[in-house]
Amino acid sequence: MLTRRIIPCLDVKDGRVVKGVRFEELRDAGDPVEQARAYGRAGADELCFLDISASLESRGTLLSLVEKVALVLDIPFAVGGGVRTVGDAEALLRAGADKVSMNSAALASPALLTQVARLTGSQSAVIAIDARLKDPLAGPASGWTVNSHGGKRPTGRDLLEWAREAVDRGAGEILLTSMDHDGVGTGFAKEMLRAVTGAVPVPVIASGGAGTADHFADAFEAGAAAALAATVFHFGQLSVGQVKEVCAQRGFPMRWPV
Repeated sequence: MLTRRIIPCLDVKDGRVVKGVRFEELRDAGDPVEQARAYGRAGADELCFLDISASLESRGTLLSLVEKVALVLDIPFAVGGGVRTVGDAEALLRAGADKVSMNSAALASPALLTQVARLTGSQSAVIAIDARLKDPLAGPASGWTVNSHGGKRPTGRDLLEWAREAVDRGAGEILLTSMDHDGVGTGFAKEMLRAVTGAVPVPVIASGGAGTADHFADAFEAGAAAALAATVFHFGQLSVGQVKEVCAQRGFPMRWPV
């Protein structure tokens, strides 16, 4: 069985780590460099840095901040937010990123995925997808639709169709965030995870909804290769070590030591 990964996420706005509920009501969660250093020491398998306002503000990612974070890390580092061109992706790699995450620009121009995959290799080309239920009253049976620009803009794209297309175009990993579950703490969107992992042959990172250590193991049972969280780690509700202990007890191989 493949080793599962635990990934803290730094959602960055105006140079600070922030976190909210369902992409709203953002609150300060600290300095990104200090957070990154702490997570590296705590045994995180990777770190994800998302400049959440870059697309809305029509600008590139904060490269100087990416460079500072990369300097304190010795674990894989994925960066996204404002990646609109191959040049943007190349700049992030030079700044210290190991993986490049794309979202809004790839939806607008899917060829970007192929271009970046040729530059980085598919293993480092990540498609980030923010999705929500098409009909909350009908639940998962209604399927899911994709949003862009930090979750602010509906695209009308069907989740499974977009996931398949993104992989066909070169994405080697999917960062899948449930907007309905984000920041709520009631668990990851297991039905959505099962649907996406069953539709594509690449690793899927579960995002949105972690509240307990068992929720991470639940995500792995639903097919996720990795699970990402922010609130529970940033505000001390859980440690990376606690999560790994529980997941190991549930039968999922974890990287040690922590």
